[in-house]
Amino acid sequence: MKFLGKLLIWLLIALLLVILAFYFALQTRWGARQMSHWLSDNSAYQITFEAMDHRFSSPSHILLKNVTFGRDGKPATLVAKDVDIGLSSRQITDPLHVDTILLQDGTLNLSPSNAPLPFAADRLQLRNMALNSPETGWELSAQRVSGGVAPWSPEAGNVLGKKAHIQMSAGSLSLNGVPATNALVEGDINGGEVTLTTVGADMARGSLTGNARRNGDGSWVVDNLRLNDIRLQSDKSLLDFMAPLTTVPSLQIGRLDVTDASLQGPDWAVSDLDLNLRNLTLSDGGWQSTDGKISLNASEFIYGSLHLLEPILNAELSPQGIALRQFTSRWEGGMVRSSGNWLRAGNALVLDEAVVDGLEYTLPENWKTLWMMPLPEWLQSVTVKKFGASRNLVIDIDPKFPWQVTALDGYGANLQLAKNRQWGIWGGSATLNGAAATFNRVDVRRPAMALNADASNVNITKLSAFTEKGILEATATVSQQPQRHTSVTLNGRGVPLNILQQWGWPQLAINGDGNIQLTASASIQADAPLKPTVNGQLHAVNMAKQEVTQQMQGGEIK
Repeated sequence: MKFLGKLLIWLLIALLLVILAFYFALQTRWGARQMSHWLSDNSAYQITFEAMDHRFSSPSHILLKNVTFGRDGKPATLVAKDVDIGLSSRQITDPLHVDTILLQDGTLNLSPSNAPLPFAADRLQLRNMALNSPETGWELSAQRVSGGVAPWSPEAGNVLGKKAHIQMSAGSLSLNGVPATNALVEGDINGGEVTLTTVGADMARGSLTGNARRNGDGSWVVDNLRLNDIRLQSDKSLLDFMAPLTTVPSLQIGRLDVTDASLQGPDWAVSDLDLNLRNLTLSDGGWQSTDGKISLNASEFIYGSLHLLEPILNAELSPQGIALRQFTSRWEGGMVRSSGNWLRAGNALVLDEAVVDGLEYTLPENWKTLWMMPLPEWLQSVTVKKFGASRNLVIDIDPKFPWQVTALDGYGANLQLAKNRQWGIWGGSATLNGAAATFNRVDVRRPAMALNADASNVNITKLSAFTEKGILEATATVSQQPQRHTSVTLNGRGVPLNILQQWGWPQLAINGDGNIQLTASASIQADAPLKPTVNGQLHAVNMAKQEVTQQMQGGEIK
């Protein structure tokens, strides 16, 4: 018996010596390398560390140096200078669930393909780490990250676990290409729902603060978001810049405040923007609101050739559509203002008032092409109940037929300017007049026009102008059918007989001043030449009583 007792004692001593040898060996580079190889060979992970440090002053902590960890065949999930593992009595029943894990001075890749990880902790702590989120659709890259996740129980497809409280700060980060500094995030994960109670960051020389929630279906609810003094330049077009708002199933905005922001892209810019938006939901390429409001003002807004100065917009959003309470802006040297409603039923824009004053506007070179292009689906029709114009200068620089009208005034009532997504004059009445005009290098004074339109025709009941020595008066009818059949009756008294030559009529056999009578018809279609459709008769008499009559058929004098 004494021999057996001594044997057991010697076995225990030997075992203790082996344990001590193993303990000290692990704290050497050779021992750490051997343990790394053994763990990598006997698991689905690649694990390396250079040394293990354990101090009896902190017996429950193990410190690993220069750690690399990842799944076989995948990029490393973790690269860290120090990994401090805090142990507890729980390791007796659950060896892979530790008390704390502190990752310091390294990089952590939060890729769903890297989960599930084989261990968990009551708390995961980060100190001066870099975070990346490949394969998540968020394109997150953050540096100098500190904070924690408690508890930390990673699962397949969910690196942070299904239920945890998170609190992290980052010295700098980039989210979907948008850089920020001094970022702070605090919130909770509960199943598929993520609640961010605090979000803050310095970005684009300004600041962002707010709170939000992501639901289990991927939709977002932004209760409050505030952007101050943002100065952002982007290499994306405006549509591409706004595209991330449409990538989530639904985005509900409770309140969005933007103060003194300046944004710029390759073909767009806005400066000194103040915006307040409330109660708006974006989903399925559209929007919904029950009691929404939007108000904005800016120093300048540029989109392509559109350049607005000091625009102001106030509108109310409802299930029925948008009530435009106010829109005013300086534009092309003048002022525009409007109010009305966009109605969801029928996608109709109905303006109670539209006024343009003091414009100096040169039509774009492709304005005829733009006029024929269909409007977007959300704008089926445009109606202006009351239209006003005052002291405007309008210029067309088309070299084939340049023209301009000076001091253009006018008014209109119930003008339907778009129908079935196509611009036109589909209804209503209007009267226009100017101080002077030039049409293909022919100067006239006091040009005036009155028209009314219905579903069948546009009837020009008055079209007149004074020439250098006489007056021209005309009436015309333009069909609303696709062929756009047009008939014109023109009378000139005491006018130069060659005046119509500048407007396309062949030269007359007589000259001087006199009277002319013209009746003509044609088909005015954007995709077909005009000249072959022109038929008409011109009779002219000069002061010497010389007369000439010309017949035109198919654009040629017979």
